[in-house]
Amino acid sequence: MRIIPAIDIIEGKCVRLTKGDYGTKKIYSESPLEIAKTFEGAGIEYLHLVDLDGAKAQHIVNYKVLEQIALKTSLKIDFGGGLKSNEDLHIAFNSGAKQITGGSIAVKDPDTFEGWITKYGPTKIILGADSDNGKVSISGWMEQSKEDVIPFIKAYQKKSIQYVICTDISKDGMLEGPSFDLYKNIISECTNSSSGQSVKLIASGGISDISEIPILKKMGCEGVIIGKAIYEDRITLKQLEKFV
Repeated sequence: MRIIPAIDIIEGKCVRLTKGDYGTKKIYSESPLEIAKTFEGAGIEYLHLVDLDGAKAQHIVNYKVLEQIALKTSLKIDFGGGLKSNEDLHIAFNSGAKQITGGSIAVKDPDTFEGWITKYGPTKIILGADSDNGKVSISGWMEQSKEDVIPFIKAYQKKSIQYVICTDISKDGMLEGPSFDLYKNIISECTNSSSGQSVKLIASGGISDISEIPILKKMGCEGVIIGKAIYEDRITLKQLEKFV
């Protein structure tokens, strides 16, 4: 299972929010690059980079931060937040993203999102299916759609999506443990009965202790995104280094 630390960006700084509420912003570092280098130094290969300014503005904003981290580390970066147009996507990939995550666009403009899957292939495009009481949340979690999470994922599986990031918003930043039941249900429901292939599910939100990671692995999660637990020293880079 891939270990994927998260860096969320507001005004070029590394921050964390609680339940996606911009009013709860806490700055952890003025230099996302330095944070990324510490992850790389611990043997970590992957990074989840979120442009929170972009999510609010509905277009890519912090691509220079992406470019800097991509140029000065060897981390494989998946980038999300505000990707709404072909131009946004072009900028993200040109700035060094290995994968991008699309959430709101997959709900509001499925034709464009499906076009991205066709053009770039399903290994480059991640479906963002963030859950608020079982419904897909969009627009930087400021809006709840009418889409139920599991049928939403299954519909995109039929359109070749492989990778899915699912954050249970009620757990995000709470350091109370991840939504094990939700992930168990997704993996169970989104397995192709004929091939036995399941969605490549990346768990996100609520990770609070190193002991939770083997449980997610055993459950069948392809990756786990860890944010606040690292910044608040609930999970150390030494522990992650051993796990990696």
